[in-house]
Amino acid sequence: MSNPLVEQNPDPDRYFDELEYWLELEGEAERERMARRRRIRSQTHIEKTGETLIGLQMQDHRTGLAGRLLLDFGKPGATSLPMNRLKVGSPVVVSDNDNPADKGVAGVISRRKHQTIQVATDVWPEGKVHRIDLSPDETTRRRQSAAMAKARLASGRTAKLRDILLGNREMRFSPIPHNIKCLTTLNPPQIDAVQFGLAAKDVAVIHGPPGTGKTTTLAELIFQAVQSGQKVLACAPSNTAVDNLLEKLVGLIPAVVRVGHPARVFEALRGHTLDELVDHDPSTEVIRDMRREVKELIRIAEKGFRSRDGYRRRRELFAEAGQLRGQIRSLEKTVIRNVIDSADVICTTTTIDDDLLNDLTFDLVVIDEACQCTLPSVWQAVLRAEKIVLAGDHCQLPPTVLSDRAAARGMKNSLMQRLIERDGESILRQLTVQYRMHESIMNFSSNAFYDGKLIADVSIKRHRLCDLPDVVELPLTTLPVEFIDTAGAEFDEQMEPDGESKLNPGEARLVVQLVGELIEAGISPAEIGVIAPYAAQVRLLRGQLNVIGLEIDTVDGFQGREKEVIIFTMVRSNERREIGFLADTRRTNVALTRARRKLIVIGDSATLAAHRFYEGMLENFESLNAYRSVWEFPDI
Repeated sequence: MSNPLVEQNPDPDRYFDELEYWLELEGEAERERMARRRRIRSQTHIEKTGETLIGLQMQDHRTGLAGRLLLDFGKPGATSLPMNRLKVGSPVVVSDNDNPADKGVAGVISRRKHQTIQVATDVWPEGKVHRIDLSPDETTRRRQSAAMAKARLASGRTAKLRDILLGNREMRFSPIPHNIKCLTTLNPPQIDAVQFGLAAKDVAVIHGPPGTGKTTTLAELIFQAVQSGQKVLACAPSNTAVDNLLEKLVGLIPAVVRVGHPARVFEALRGHTLDELVDHDPSTEVIRDMRREVKELIRIAEKGFRSRDGYRRRRELFAEAGQLRGQIRSLEKTVIRNVIDSADVICTTTTIDDDLLNDLTFDLVVIDEACQCTLPSVWQAVLRAEKIVLAGDHCQLPPTVLSDRAAARGMKNSLMQRLIERDGESILRQLTVQYRMHESIMNFSSNAFYDGKLIADVSIKRHRLCDLPDVVELPLTTLPVEFIDTAGAEFDEQMEPDGESKLNPGEARLVVQLVGELIEAGISPAEIGVIAPYAAQVRLLRGQLNVIGLEIDTVDGFQGREKEVIIFTMVRSNERREIGFLADTRRTNVALTRARRKLIVIGDSATLAAHRFYEGMLENFESLNAYRSVWEFPDI
């Protein structure tokens, strides 16, 4: 199959045929992965994948919005759940742990805690002991496929917007409004981005490198749109990104509603979730009474009757309960619709629940972290838009794609990246002042990814660890960057036993020592982050560093995050000088730009320097006099 996405002006039918083909490939890859997990016999290895939890017992349950079951699972006697990739919003299957033949029931992760994980489902699962498996996301794919089918045949405004995104129609801009009064204190590039977003009639792009206040800028843009009477849909590919935007918006706009499964909802934000707003609606008390009545009818019916017409009586009671359920659903839909209609801004993931939003359209659709959205995933939002603003950073993490064939055909290239490559600076504004990193931490990424345009704000330009309260002034807390070279120390990478991921025990020992020294110098563990490109190294370090508050995670886990100090263990060390997926330097860019005051990178220069990007990184550390050898750590 030829690829129409490489053409200058693709035909819509061939364009959407290609996207459908990607979805098929991705579905196949997910189903193959799940089948592999099901074939695993070693219980220890099952959970190492991070996609399965076993030996779970139901610890609590309740009924949530739209009558869905909310089931809390945990491990008996365990203080925490194993490390896993079951994020809020992830589709899962809950099945009988002791019955391999049980196909289970479909659900969605709705909440995560240290000891428990909550699943929203419509059906009660079988068994007393359960397992939860990450599931092929067929529901999301069906929604994406349906949205693309509508876009393919669209007319009117949606057809024009589709053709603009495909490059078959020119983008339009109004004169830049220079008289806006910002509610937030913004710097000149941020103000320019807000004005540019308001001036766009069709599409605009805001490029926000690390620490440049992209979310703050988007919140101001949305505020300005609402002030002019517009209704806004604010979305992002992940629940965390949606909640980060929600947190900024609630201080500016009262009528904001968060739809979906919030990844983490602070106390100050809970009043803005659809669940809470519906729960506090006066009509909901009537719904509760009706639910209690249904429960009582079923209780009476299940007791049975001894009279000859007992069967008829039970049937009547069940029928009455069914009628009440229908009335409950109808009343609940009315309450939900009223809440959504009264909002100025709806916040949700790009996997939009069409049953909740129905045919609602918006004057402005904002997609944050747009570079992590695959092309098929944006069309649900596009269908609802009069105009679109895409925001993100194509120099950081790309979309997650499981199928190598789909990735090779272009699925890892987001819509935002394609628009930038096609139309250049004519459709975008780049934010350039960053408020996170010490200048020495910033400079390499600025030069390597952002044409040297990043500027460290004066408030953080020279800040160091030793400037924090109660932190001892030592070389470790004074110098902003360090590279610790493990070349020649036989810190060889290893394959995880019974696994497919890589680890480096030597680098792990060094990380343990550095964390200890940082804490001893007065750094709070909560201000320390340890990043590894491989999940096996993360698992190894979590087993060796049981420090409350310390965060150890993969690059993906730290996207959009920051810490006062970051330790990045690069893992790869081999005689073949192979660096694996470190070759995707955008991932390394994420790791290098999470630190505020201190960045420590641990790696094997002999392995890394074979790649031109890492050769430049090593030269940068040397120019800063920030190069150290592991031989300076005699206890390792």
